[in-house]
Amino acid sequence: KMSVPDYMQCAEDHQTLLVVVQPIGIVPEESFFRIYKRISAVSQVNVRDSQRVLYIRYRHHYPPENNEWGDFQTHRKVVGLITITECSSAKEWPQTFEKFHLQKEMYGSTLYDSRLFVFGLQGEIAEQPRTDVAFYPSYDECETVEKRIEDFIESLFIVLESKRLDRATDKSGDKIPLLCVPFEKKDFVGLDTDSRHYKKRCQGRMRKHVGDLCLQAGMLQDSLVHYHMAVELLRSVNDFLWLGAALEGLCSASVIYHYPGGTGGKVGPRRAQGGSLSTEAGNRHRPGKDGISVLFCALTSNGINADTSAEIGRAKNCLSPEDIIEKYKEAISYYGKYKNAGVIELEACVKAVRVLAIQKRSMEASEFLQNAVYINLRQLSEEEKIQRYSILSELYERIGFHRKSAFFKRIAAMQCAAPSIPEPGWRACYKLLLETLPGYSLSLDPQDFSKGTHRGWAAVQMRLLHELVYASRRMGNPALCVRHLSFLLQTMLDFLSDQEKKDVTQSLESYTAKCPGTMEVITLPDGLKLPPVPFTKLPIVKSVKLLNLPTSLRPHKMKSLLGQNVSTKSPFIYSPIIAHSRGEERNKKIDFQWVQGDVCEVQLMVYNPMPFELRVENMGLLTTGVEFESLPAALSLPAESGLYPVTLVGVPQTTGQITVNGYHTSVFGVFSDCLLDNLPGVKTNGCTVEVIPALPRVQISTSLPRSAHTLQPSSGDEISTNVSVQLYNGETQQLIIKLENIGTEPLEKLEVTAKTVNTKEKLYGDFLSWNLEDTLCQFPLKPGKIATFIVNIKVKLDFSCQENLLQDLSDDGISVSGLPLSSPFRQVVKPRVETKPLNPQESSKVGDFSHVKVREGHRN
Repeated sequence: KMSVPDYMQCAEDHQTLLVVVQPIGIVPEESFFRIYKRISAVSQVNVRDSQRVLYIRYRHHYPPENNEWGDFQTHRKVVGLITITECSSAKEWPQTFEKFHLQKEMYGSTLYDSRLFVFGLQGEIAEQPRTDVAFYPSYDECETVEKRIEDFIESLFIVLESKRLDRATDKSGDKIPLLCVPFEKKDFVGLDTDSRHYKKRCQGRMRKHVGDLCLQAGMLQDSLVHYHMAVELLRSVNDFLWLGAALEGLCSASVIYHYPGGTGGKVGPRRAQGGSLSTEAGNRHRPGKDGISVLFCALTSNGINADTSAEIGRAKNCLSPEDIIEKYKEAISYYGKYKNAGVIELEACVKAVRVLAIQKRSMEASEFLQNAVYINLRQLSEEEKIQRYSILSELYERIGFHRKSAFFKRIAAMQCAAPSIPEPGWRACYKLLLETLPGYSLSLDPQDFSKGTHRGWAAVQMRLLHELVYASRRMGNPALCVRHLSFLLQTMLDFLSDQEKKDVTQSLESYTAKCPGTMEVITLPDGLKLPPVPFTKLPIVKSVKLLNLPTSLRPHKMKSLLGQNVSTKSPFIYSPIIAHSRGEERNKKIDFQWVQGDVCEVQLMVYNPMPFELRVENMGLLTTGVEFESLPAALSLPAESGLYPVTLVGVPQTTGQITVNGYHTSVFGVFSDCLLDNLPGVKTNGCTVEVIPALPRVQISTSLPRSAHTLQPSSGDEISTNVSVQLYNGETQQLIIKLENIGTEPLEKLEVTAKTVNTKEKLYGDFLSWNLEDTLCQFPLKPGKIATFIVNIKVKLDFSCQENLLQDLSDDGISVSGLPLSSPFRQVVKPRVETKPLNPQESSKVGDFSHVKVREGHRN
């Protein structure tokens, strides 16, 4: 029973000669494969004085039991042996040569020829001319290796040709031997060898065998003829196993003709259709895959060009592309009748799939693969299972069944860490799991999940991500665990149940306790880069709004309050064009300014999608344009809360244009930089604002008590405070105003103006007077200093010709308001001093008189 399947088998391999290359004694692995690579490069050799080409398939390991099936299919027969050894002295030579003979005995029944390459031995022995031994001083001084291999292949051809001619010659009267596979030998003991049925069986099997030899010898047309004859003979005696082999040989020869580019997946030199060699046939070497020569060209019979006669012969004997598949199905059905032919059946399925892949018949190819999955072989080792599932995965990938391919590769990954393996290969498991990601429409870049609808089966994707996390943990790489868990939580949040959300976050917190999550790219050993995973859904941000400074801190463009106000507003222009680009909206400049050194605010509307309280630590702003000190905040959002306002603050340290690009958070131990460009559906009124130089701040207090009434509504752009005093007509009182510089910039200018509010449309005279000379002597007012300003209040009313005046005065009386006191020139950047509250003790109380009421309003 053949026990080890070759999953890399192609139909073209039926035309190759199998050569085994093995070391003898102790040979460094690197040195062996260095020579093996040079040997296996000589995989195509033109036969001297002929247009025929020999193709060689090299192996550095081949099970002897598979060799016993060499009569059944000659490409399975080891016909050449090349051994590599090291020998440093003449004393070691006899023992080395004896090992060479023992190695030949392992494949002795099938070998055509053998060679021994000896490295390191010099002297008399090395100088003796030998056919089967080549001596080289070292692995670097062996220029003639390729030439020796070519000569060796020519010697194989001589033996092959003699066997072909010997067995193809019709020797009437000679008894044809019965070729058998190993498990048949006991079944034919005692059979009547003179019966017509037995002779037909012998003839059919020998015809099939000669067809194999013709195919290996480069005689494509002859092989087709012999295969057809074998099929007829074997079908007549119901010799199903060998009939399947004859049909498969017919398929292989037809595939070689129809697909000169090969079905093995690699492109070789193209040959002319019909089987004649191209002008490039003189190339003696062609690299194979992993030392395996894959047949890529069709050949004519014994050097005859592809003339009309060859075309007639081909048309009669060569299968059409559709018939090739039908014959493969028939052959596989015959193999299936024999439990000991499981490997033959499996390999035939694989060969048919490779042909169907070229024909782009994916559904039929999947049927062959499905059959291959259920073929029972012996108890396979874990390594063999991994190889089997990996090849099935590659074949499914080749026919376009990406998800099926990912399924089998995932099974192969699980086999790498099977409980029966003493030392599970978690690195190999992890690598194979990564290769399954495209088949499940899954990438490890979170950007791919923020562009629209979700692709693929979320349940399978979550399972795969959990397996990546587990493999990462078993590999001892906590950073990988954190990255994959973060990706799972960020991209699959909508598909997690409440309990799964709790479980994933608990696992994440346990991992980040040892290795916090960062925004760094993780590079794997094979070069794959894992991008960072920002938590843009923990919490979810719906809007971003830059806030104006508080009214008391807003800058105003300086203009003389005593002169005429000149409007600086631009003319209104209507435009129907609206910019819909989010990028343009975010870069839109805002119509207010921030001040250097002042605390600025940005309001976010957020909500918590988790079924438990979400703690967000170290949340702050990400900005560009000017130096900005972000003051981080910590917040706790209730479970599944609605929109919740969060205000993030910071202090611009320099002047210029500042753009708020996003925010950073720390959630479950994972640090995230969340950019607004990556947040879908976020509303914003613009994120770019101008930062102007630092401005001074002044606090004003008066000697009068505050008024319980508001003099007039505030316009919103000014700060007003109302104080109250009651006087009789002709009475005078002083209002002492203290100006304290509570900022870091000096006050350089003071302007004072007064306006009488006449609500009754009656003229009452001038009430306020002042002298600024003493006050201005204290300017520029340095930080922390106080300047005093005195306003004289004198009531002087004219009662003549005024009817009902007393009645009017019995109402709210007369109101007097002072206009803003301002000092707009401030430049230096210094730390802001907190606003000092007004001292209520500095204001004096006035008697309760009800005749005339005067209110003084002041603004800072």
